[in-house]
Amino acid sequence: MSTAASDITAARTSLGIELGSTRIKACLVGSDPSDVIAVGSFAWENELVNGLWSYRIDEVWRGVQAAVAALLADAEERHGVRPARFGAIGVSAMMHGYIALDVAGGPLVPFRTWRNTNTSAAAAELTDLFGVNIPLRWSIAHLHEAVLAGEEHLAALDRITTLAGYVHERLTGQRVLGVGDASGMFPIDSATVDYDADMLAAYDRLAAGRLPRPVRDLLPQVLPAGAAAGTLTDEGALLLEPTGGLSSGTALCPPEGDAGTGMVATNSVAPRTGNVSAGTSIFAMVVLERPLASAHHELDLVTTPAGDAVAMVHCNNGASELAAWAGLFTRFAAATGHPVDEDTVFEALFREALDGEADAGGLLAYNHLAGEPIAGLTEGRPLFVRTPESSFSLATFMRSQLYGVFATLALGIRVLDSENVQLDRMFAHGGMFRTAGVAQRFLAAALNAPVAVGELAAEGGAWGIAVLASYLDHAEATSLGDYLNDVVFAAADTRVTEPDAGDVAGFTTYLDRYRRGLAIEAAAVDAL
Repeated sequence: MSTAASDITAARTSLGIELGSTRIKACLVGSDPSDVIAVGSFAWENELVNGLWSYRIDEVWRGVQAAVAALLADAEERHGVRPARFGAIGVSAMMHGYIALDVAGGPLVPFRTWRNTNTSAAAAELTDLFGVNIPLRWSIAHLHEAVLAGEEHLAALDRITTLAGYVHERLTGQRVLGVGDASGMFPIDSATVDYDADMLAAYDRLAAGRLPRPVRDLLPQVLPAGAAAGTLTDEGALLLEPTGGLSSGTALCPPEGDAGTGMVATNSVAPRTGNVSAGTSIFAMVVLERPLASAHHELDLVTTPAGDAVAMVHCNNGASELAAWAGLFTRFAAATGHPVDEDTVFEALFREALDGEADAGGLLAYNHLAGEPIAGLTEGRPLFVRTPESSFSLATFMRSQLYGVFATLALGIRVLDSENVQLDRMFAHGGMFRTAGVAQRFLAAALNAPVAVGELAAEGGAWGIAVLASYLDHAEATSLGDYLNDVVFAAADTRVTEPDAGDVAGFTTYLDRYRRGLAIEAAAVDAL
């Protein structure tokens, strides 16, 4: 019998379920949490309900059941054994948003997701009240927007939670939330690993007479990674597998948000570490050693699953404009009668960028297809700008485009520099890092910090929450950071690039010019 089959038979397994924005994934690991032994998934999409983005609650369970069924079938096909029970289970989901429940646990309004932006008045008032940035997507902003609007459902409101918290409650009967997910509902005090008491009191004064109970009573209990968070009930087992093929009694870890599971999946939970994810958007998460001295609109403050404070720099625009230019060169090659595939084009263009001058030769590339709050832009206009004196070549053009992907992110990171935040390592992931030694090198220059890249489990956050479930049996003996370093990532193949002094100086010159050139971008928004 294989190790995987033996683990399944003996329930030495951990099941992770993550409800993402377009896919619900299930991931099973065995006694070696770095090894994924079965997977399943279900595609779904949000929809507009009464003008707000939502997912139907019945679709939540249809998707979870489909993903779990696919995982059970995959395990049986690959290993000859169908799981009947698990060693541990974890649930994670997209963070923030608003699920309002009555005393019986029934939804009072359709699930309002993080994507809704109707909370600007509430977020602005709360930011002023708390003295920290409260983004539009946070649960407290959604609650307060309902308060400001005097929504009828508030009279019957018993509690609010996130999507992960809702699923976990239905599986276990426990009203709890992992601290990372909770930090996207209401500000967290990392010293107590709980909601900030002064801010709770301030909000109660603000909302006096407009809510049925104090806000703490409306929010889930906060738990750190490794804490007991309940067990799978008989009803919960049937919600996962309606035919009765799963046993109850399995321990569950605290439910987490997708940011927290992303930190776990990139081994970025220790202070002075972080991760950068580059795709359609780009964001960085940096684990802090101490609280920031002041509030900054460029930064969102959340926590790791262990409760350490994290500063997030989120940019709406990532690598899409870079991909558009690569598409143009791909078409040019085809038009000459010498077609090449897209991967070859990216490889050639990225390699060419290495020969460009360190400051991109005076060229500027703005990748703003959409608005970018960090840059003060409500709309985007992609621009490529040069002066007559600029060094204009393919190498400098491509270096400017790659720098442009990281430039707005670097503006946010410079805010952390002003707070004297130190970085030992950032883990980078995303398609643009597949060409070894290029985007990774330029990101190291942009951050002035070592950047690691390596192979990640394809299941991402679903694997991350499976790892958190597996941590339940180790939490008393070791910290989450040590567990990841010594057990999960001990044999991981990662490559670290140190920042090159010439690149750092060149990117700094580029970023200074980029910051001044934002006036051109703003003028383009006004004129076009």
